[in-house]
Amino acid sequence: MRSILLLLSISILLGCSQKEATQITTQHQGALRTLMGGDLSAVMAVDSLSKKEHLYALGALKDLKGELQIFDGKSFTTKVQDSAVVVDSSFEQEASLIVYANVSDWIAVSIPATVNSQKSLEEFIEAKAAAHGFSLEKPVPFLIEGTAKSLRWHVIDWPNGDNQHTHEKHRTSGLNGNLENAEVTVVGFFSLHHTAVFTHHTTNVHMHFKTQDGQLAGHLDQLELGDNMTLKLPKL
Repeated sequence: MRSILLLLSISILLGCSQKEATQITTQHQGALRTLMGGDLSAVMAVDSLSKKEHLYALGALKDLKGELQIFDGKSFTTKVQDSAVVVDSSFEQEASLIVYANVSDWIAVSIPATVNSQKSLEEFIEAKAAAHGFSLEKPVPFLIEGTAKSLRWHVIDWPNGDNQHTHEKHRTSGLNGNLENAEVTVVGFFSLHHTAVFTHHTTNVHMHFKTQDGQLAGHLDQLELGDNMTLKLPKL
């Protein structure tokens, strides 16, 4: 009996070790508090990540001159040029803030109609991440897919020499707008422990998006979910 219990204990320990080994690692460079303090310098050359498979990332470009989005290794960087949003598929960029992870496989969870606010969406992400075995001591990457009822967005274009940073000025310094009934993919990172690093004080998520046709991408400010949207979490 003692031998059987010992074997069971070893099996459980091995299983836990294997699960821990498959936890998705989220990495980040730069911090929102640094940007808000006026240091907009580059912290990473984005092309250093160009060969990473199944890369998902979001962030802000050097000097806050655009938004960084990477979906499954494909760049949808956006900048403001001649009063229009331009999408750049290259990795020849530098970031002043970047959050990223490599995710090769996802599990899909239908988002119920009861999730109808930013707060309830964050609670849903947290609950489903915990239920699927994620440690909430670490950041959790996620996707949201489907037709958004409405989505408020911006692409930052910070004025040279302006050292007075506020969240509202970041939202309005470049171009911004609102999409309605648009099919989108959202990339985001949930964390309980990265306030002022890559999440703002009022939220535990940081989200960017792209439209299905790839003609628009940027920072997601507010999302009103449509019917039958899907949350995706990394498969452990």
